[in-house]
Amino acid sequence: MDKRVAVIGGSGLYLFDGMDDVREVEVKTPYGATSDVISIGRLGDVEVAFIPRHGRGHRFTPSEVPYRANIWALKSLGVSRIFSASAVGSMKEEVLLAKPVLVDQFIDRTCNRQSTFFGDGIVAHVSMAQSTCPALRGLLQSTAKELDIDVIEKGTYVCIEGPQFSSRAESFMYRDIGVDVIGMTNATEAKLAREAEICYATIAIPTDYDCWHETHDAVSVETVVATLSRGIGKARDLIAKTIVNIDKIGSCSCGDALANAIMTDHKRIPDAAKTRLAPIVGRYLDLDK
Repeated sequence: MDKRVAVIGGSGLYLFDGMDDVREVEVKTPYGATSDVISIGRLGDVEVAFIPRHGRGHRFTPSEVPYRANIWALKSLGVSRIFSASAVGSMKEEVLLAKPVLVDQFIDRTCNRQSTFFGDGIVAHVSMAQSTCPALRGLLQSTAKELDIDVIEKGTYVCIEGPQFSSRAESFMYRDIGVDVIGMTNATEAKLAREAEICYATIAIPTDYDCWHETHDAVSVETVVATLSRGIGKARDLIAKTIVNIDKIGSCSCGDALANAIMTDHKRIPDAAKTRLAPIVGRYLDLDK
């Protein structure tokens, strides 16, 4: 089994403690620089690559994050599974603050970012019916029980453009359609990971009640930071133990997401597109021609 996995850290998770033999690598990509250098180390006998989504010091807005560069770089390093940690707003009373949510569905409301590797001469349509990897989410669920960490085992995440928090009218609209949490990053990552045939799971940490809750203050950076420390430790412990348990993962179809998805006649795909996407589509195309 391929044992290189990755962790993408969000607000509050800029480093992943406990890794041995850590080294830093800089990967050149067709999409520019990654958010930061990638740290590679080991947890047990599993090799782990870690990248801070917003860069060290939180330098990138949600729309500025170089998502394509990050996922392309992880794919080129042989990563087959990604754990994503993210601060979110709770959109339901029962989605308690600091209680991790294992997201299974996304609603993508972003409009100003690139969320596909395809275009410029090559077209592919992958399925996002199961928005995150069911096998990886299942392993997180069983590991949470093993660690006695109380989690919400599934949930829908609405991804907004940001960087502003939503208006009260928007917040009530999202509640009306039944979402569980609100964030600004993970839907983009999930789409790109699926195109790259990488299993992807989100561990979302609710830090606030957005601005819909009558008895809570509207979300602010102060409220996010104050609550995040209560939940991020749970996410870190859950991810670390799940990585150690990675051999127990069930089967999924993420690794073959492109098998029937490339629509373009292979003979008409430009050489530049083949070169750009070699780590992603190489096994489906004869790159020597």
